[in-house]
Amino acid sequence: MFEDEGVAIRDGDREKVEGLAPEYSYLYLGIGGRLAAAIAIADPIRAGVPALIQGLRSHGFRQVVMMTGDSEKTARAIAAAAGIDAYHSEVLPEHKADFIMEEKAKGRIVVMVGDGINDSPALSEADVGVAIREGADIACEVADITLSQNNLESLITLKEISDGLLRRTQSNYHFIVGWNSAVVIGGVLGIFAPGTAALLHNLSTIYIGVHSMENLLEK
Repeated sequence: MFEDEGVAIRDGDREKVEGLAPEYSYLYLGIGGRLAAAIAIADPIRAGVPALIQGLRSHGFRQVVMMTGDSEKTARAIAAAAGIDAYHSEVLPEHKADFIMEEKAKGRIVVMVGDGINDSPALSEADVGVAIREGADIACEVADITLSQNNLESLITLKEISDGLLRRTQSNYHFIVGWNSAVVIGGVLGIFAPGTAALLHNLSTIYIGVHSMENLLEK
């Protein structure tokens, strides 16, 4: 409006424009080359987002970054209210993907959460792309994970499932290697008869199968 279209602001209105609340996004109406109105659009953060950010940090996320096409003032206000570590404002879709590539080049593992068409390049570039079912179809297609509900708190549940699965995989691997090594050594030394060794091996397989069916989220 002001830079590209050359819309002027009346002297008496300049202080009003500069003093507009930063937590809103604004649409400006120009008539006859002069600013006639500023329409405030509220886009409040979701309830529970600050707690979610803290929960992500407690589950191993070192930095939470917001990337938005909103203005600098709006982005700063939202980031402060949500407790986000860093933010980037007035970002174009390709800039989101570029940022993720830069972070990956630094050796970081990047999880991207988005629900719009403009988020699709970044979702496909991230190590883990998370889309929301109610968002754009293409975002859901390119994402690795799609949240069935518009509930960001499920991100913490996903991380708990992931951590639990890794722990179980490592536990199963160490158990099966240790158990089967002991059975093989016992068979070689004549401690176990061939039939006994085969039975012990099959019992370990049954144990691993039953253990792997336990709920990952049970404490």
